[in-house]
Amino acid sequence: MAHTHQFCTFYLANICFGLDVKKVQEVIRYQSITRVPLAPPAVRGLINLRGQIVPAIDLRQCLDISESDPTYQKSSMAWRNSSTSNLFNYFFPSLEQLPLNAIVQANDEVISLLVDEVGEVLEISECSFEPPPQTLKGKARELIQGAYKLNDRLLLILDTEKVFEVSKRSD
Repeated sequence: MAHTHQFCTFYLANICFGLDVKKVQEVIRYQSITRVPLAPPAVRGLINLRGQIVPAIDLRQCLDISESDPTYQKSSMAWRNSSTSNLFNYFFPSLEQLPLNAIVQANDEVISLLVDEVGEVLEISECSFEPPPQTLKGKARELIQGAYKLNDRLLLILDTEKVFEVSKRSD
């Protein structure tokens, strides 16, 4: 009898990813993020998770998924500073596009992975696991453990420990 694994699925730019369900603590709606000066680019900031300060990791940054992706439409607001007459544009995701927080355990720490959408929990046979697709390039190749072919899509399995390590880099 083949062993099975359970994965919590989520989406970034309509790409389906999976996290080992044993590492997912919870999924919560968008939380206010406090920016951290001089933090690596993948660390969007810190969130307060019921009194526990948790780093919020921008998975788009980690996986080199552009924010200009059509699935990540931003709204903008422009205003003019009355004292300097400088025009400022501020871009922000619309309310329905705010990321969700997938709270996971990685390297004995709790981190929040910012994701677009959360899917279902899937139980998949171990025998259908395959190495990462050859088409993966850059950081994504380093962070994906492998893939499962589903009926209508590919499920890319994310290595949370490596995501945590990569998020600490300043590149």
